[in-house]
Amino acid sequence: MNSKICNVIWAGILLFSSCGESFLERDPSNGVDITTSIQSATDLADAVNGLYAATKSSSFLGRDVQVLNDLLADNCFISTNNYGRFLAENAYTFSQSSGSSSGIWSQAWYVILQANRIIYADVPADDNVNHLKGEAYAIRGLSYLILVNFFGEPYTVKPSAPGVPIVTIPTFVTGGVGQEPERKTVAEVYGQIISDFDEAFRLIPEKGIDTKYHNTSSNYLSKYAVKALQARAYLYKGDYPNARDAALEVAEKGGYTLTKTESDYLAYWVSNTPSANKVETIWELNMSVTSNNGGNGLDHMYNQAGYGDLLSNKEVYELFSNTDSRQKLMIDGTRRGGSQKAYINNKYTNTASGDRDEVKIIRLSEVILTLAESCARTGDEISALRYLNQIAQLRDTSFPGFASGGQQLIDDIVNERRKELAFEGFRLFDLLRLNRKIVRPVQPFSTTTYPLVPLTDHKRIQAIPQEELDVNANMEQNPGY
Repeated sequence: MNSKICNVIWAGILLFSSCGESFLERDPSNGVDITTSIQSATDLADAVNGLYAATKSSSFLGRDVQVLNDLLADNCFISTNNYGRFLAENAYTFSQSSGSSSGIWSQAWYVILQANRIIYADVPADDNVNHLKGEAYAIRGLSYLILVNFFGEPYTVKPSAPGVPIVTIPTFVTGGVGQEPERKTVAEVYGQIISDFDEAFRLIPEKGIDTKYHNTSSNYLSKYAVKALQARAYLYKGDYPNARDAALEVAEKGGYTLTKTESDYLAYWVSNTPSANKVETIWELNMSVTSNNGGNGLDHMYNQAGYGDLLSNKEVYELFSNTDSRQKLMIDGTRRGGSQKAYINNKYTNTASGDRDEVKIIRLSEVILTLAESCARTGDEISALRYLNQIAQLRDTSFPGFASGGQQLIDDIVNERRKELAFEGFRLFDLLRLNRKIVRPVQPFSTTTYPLVPLTDHKRIQAIPQEELDVNANMEQNPGY
């Protein structure tokens, strides 16, 4: 994307330990010939492992994407007793020089360039090679989805607005340092996203991959994990018929199930290991003893045994009845370093463990709620209620179920999404795609207040980082920055 990262795929081969020892040792440590380094399916698998490692960076899906989605919306805030992270975001004083959005931008492009290199690799095709390249297509599609939602207007608001550049060929093929790509429209970026997910789904075989390349646990993308991500993209786009069809395909063919009891649901969240049983999780990022984000992890931001800077808004806790299992994933207690009453997200419980909490990227409940919303918006309210109540009544066995219709049904589904997916990185993107004002209630111990983000506020979307503008004459800044 710019002079700082044009050669990032060189350094990236050496940056992440999970790339695989054999891959690291194949070339001298002071330089890798990127035009020849991927010559076999084994090389490709090593590179894909490196791609997953890049994806789970704390600057990307390992923390910052999730934190900003909840913090910039109405789910949480930074405590006055903090370690100095995300203060500008909490106060809405961020700018084109702010660290977290710049980090997301840089890391997303790093991931995209790595994915391009894998996709472009000249390795003879077979089912395993196709699977590995399909994973790269899917991760590239998700990276573009994150970028366009942070840095562009929502598709549902203005599809003709500037989105982000589209780069699909490795820099070493297209000439490297001379590139200064311009922003494509939001609609064009979504076209690329849907195309990437289509190609990933086509390439990945139903039978999965030979385990000599990587395991088939929830830490890796499967065929129907790709389709689940595509359902999310269609929902964000406002393409409800396709969102419905993609989500239904996952629900009917993916083999995923929900936990059946409260005890199983709570045990699911306490677990810090990947699974192969397809219960709840469709895809999550591995945070093992040997490869995790340490103090920079998502868990550390919430857990009071870590930094504990992020506290839940009281209003989120009050969304849940006393019989709702999800209320038990929150603590009505006291904040770190003081005796003041606080509400604490407890989805990430393994901060003190060497083996940290897996970071959930997509779960079956999200897919079912996508089904509910898509059915409601395409006129099938009976099905919408059935899917909505499948989640609501499973999590709260005392709840009699929703019986709403029209706009109230949509509101009930959106509220259920907020309850089910709280602190997992969805709320901001939901409010943006729905074109709703963001109401951030004033909380005790907050570092500052910015109680209302109206529809006219330019800070609803992030600034293009200044470092990008400095090196790319074709890059256009978002209005207001």
